[in-house]
Amino acid sequence: MAATHGDAIKKYRDQYKDTVIWNVEAGLTLSAADLAAAETIRTNIYLRVMKFFEQVDFLVLPVSQVAPFDVTLEYPATINGMEMLTYIDWMKSCYYITVTGLPTISLPFGFTEAGLPVGIQIVGKPQGELELLKFANVIEAAQPAWKREPLLD
Repeated sequence: MAATHGDAIKKYRDQYKDTVIWNVEAGLTLSAADLAAAETIRTNIYLRVMKFFEQVDFLVLPVSQVAPFDVTLEYPATINGMEMLTYIDWMKSCYYITVTGLPTISLPFGFTEAGLPVGIQIVGKPQGELELLKFANVIEAAQPAWKREPLLD
């Protein structure tokens, strides 16, 4: 974000959302040592995940911690009474998986009591894209939530 938008934010700050400005400015404060430390942590996470996938073929989990929310709300400020400290915290279930670098697919899976769609994400083994797609196909056939339209006002 910082490399892509850093210069433009300096010139056109008033045209960017506050959350994007925050994200870029946070990135610009990182040093080479910060990035090296983050990469070391990411590598350790990857190695732990590799161990995990020695025992299982797939990891299935929610796409998001919250059901779809009002389009006028930029992001949920709280979830179950817990304050979201940044605008990306409500998406932790996605970005925690992203850092692993593993193939992942999201599928519609069901609906809330209010008729709003919810999904699952399926994480596969490293270089396991084909197996992941086959498994996702089986899940979609067994749970064809994609065929139903959400209830919208």
